[in-house]
Amino acid sequence: MEQLTEILASGDYAAFVGLFTGLTRYLFPLLALLILVRCARSLLAFQTEPELWAYLVSEQARLPVTHWENTIGSAGSCDIQLPDEQAARLHGVLTRYDDGSWTIAPVGSAQIQCNQQPVDRMEELHDGDLLTMGQTDLLFELLTPVEQQAARMQRTRAGRDVSPGLTLLLLTVFQVFTAMQLMMVKESAAALPIAVSFAALCGMMWGLFVLMRLIRRHAFEVETIAFFLSTIGLAVIASDDPSDLSKQVIAIAMGLVVFLFLGWALRDLNRARAVRYLAAAAGVALLAFNLLFGKEINGAKNWIYIGPFSFQPSELVKICFILAGASTMDRLVARRNLWLFIAYTGVCCGCLALMNDFGTALIFFTAFVVIALLRSGSFATIALVCAGTGLAGGLAVSFRPYALRRFASWRHVWDDALDGGYQQTRALMCLASGGLFGLGVGNGWLKYVAASDTDLVFAFVAEEWGLLVAVMMMLFVVLLAAFAARAASVSRSSFYAISACAAMSMLLVGAIFNVFGTVDYLPLTGVTFPFVSNGGSSMISAWGLLAFVKGADTRRGASFAIRDPARHRKGAAA
Repeated sequence: MEQLTEILASGDYAAFVGLFTGLTRYLFPLLALLILVRCARSLLAFQTEPELWAYLVSEQARLPVTHWENTIGSAGSCDIQLPDEQAARLHGVLTRYDDGSWTIAPVGSAQIQCNQQPVDRMEELHDGDLLTMGQTDLLFELLTPVEQQAARMQRTRAGRDVSPGLTLLLLTVFQVFTAMQLMMVKESAAALPIAVSFAALCGMMWGLFVLMRLIRRHAFEVETIAFFLSTIGLAVIASDDPSDLSKQVIAIAMGLVVFLFLGWALRDLNRARAVRYLAAAAGVALLAFNLLFGKEINGAKNWIYIGPFSFQPSELVKICFILAGASTMDRLVARRNLWLFIAYTGVCCGCLALMNDFGTALIFFTAFVVIALLRSGSFATIALVCAGTGLAGGLAVSFRPYALRRFASWRHVWDDALDGGYQQTRALMCLASGGLFGLGVGNGWLKYVAASDTDLVFAFVAEEWGLLVAVMMMLFVVLLAAFAARAASVSRSSFYAISACAAMSMLLVGAIFNVFGTVDYLPLTGVTFPFVSNGGSSMISAWGLLAFVKGADTRRGASFAIRDPARHRKGAAA
């Protein structure tokens, strides 16, 4: 304190900047850790309580119905297991729809009777109907309004134990100190763009928080993580090229619009089911347009330029891919849908391979594996598809050997440090020079290396912010993935479960490729770090994928993708 007083009294601005930088080097990791811990406590400590919709009552037990799509059979993997040797391992599927109606459908050659009448393909189910499967009679009982209210009030309320407002306040302090640090070390001409950009980001953050409170939503952890990563990304751009700040702020605003629109759309799963073919066609059309009119940059033909604007269609196709792959509510166990999706994935990955965008192709394939496994549960089918993909990849390399040039320096970057390994060797040196606490925001050198704010952004953050903040940046993404996996286990619909896991796999694998590509554990494929890397298309895509993760949150008063039962009694998700 005495030192600060002396510096202020002397008017030595350079000394003040040095002192401020020294203090914030230790303050930033502390604030990041507090935000991470608070988000983790809220997202991982809640009890995964399944929602209760109805009961199937037999002579032996009263079996709860806890999903919108429920498999029924003698297998232990079924949602509702029947202790009946005469029942098939997978006997039927019980399905709830947005309007509150229910259907029952047999699987394969299994036979089901409803009120002693055989069910051919699908039969509407009403309260009090009697189902017969094997030798078991099951009475279908819907919850009364009183039971629905009691079950709802017993569920964990979002934001009950960890106040999201206080977490957001910590993030605001983080943003303010980041902006101040950047304004001190950058040229005076950059001060205004930096101040305006961070003020806009903070305004969007608190505006979204107030909006959520107005619609009675009390969870904000998922959004807080996205805004924290976006803050880091904005600081990276301000340190590298402040002239790009306005574009990134606009991209964040557009991403928020997509986030809110998808959240609204997911409130009615019939909408998602209706647009799945349109989404699939739009994805293929975007990739085809990219193949025809795309511009090749750094060996990958994945950019479209329209006047002064540019975008990557493959980033937007990610959202289409999730919509097309996860919309399986009406045919939970239909094999035909799976094979159509395999063909669709082949087209998407084939187009990306023709563009030499192998990193994005691998991300799409990872999401496909997640979707296919959750939809079919067949490891044999997935293994067959993976083997076929490996064969196709080998053939692609044999016919297009120049594609290997992108991976020629992998694991040998120091052998060619002035050419093929130039970027990664400089990134590794800058990462090491930053130490645990960094050189200070805006004080790094990696900004002078090409793609430092995109492909090498992990090293950029490690140099200026320190390894602690860089690692926590990755832990935030891992936290989102862990939450998506926990939420999927009690998700009301297979759509929410599959879309959340698939979307999160895209975000997580993208982050892994970016980080491990930077440090040469994986080839440097040009994959961006979600919310952090400079790029409007990537930012919009990341916010869109985040909407699927938000939609899977079934905590009471959490997701805006779930209707408020107090306002929408009829056909609402209680």
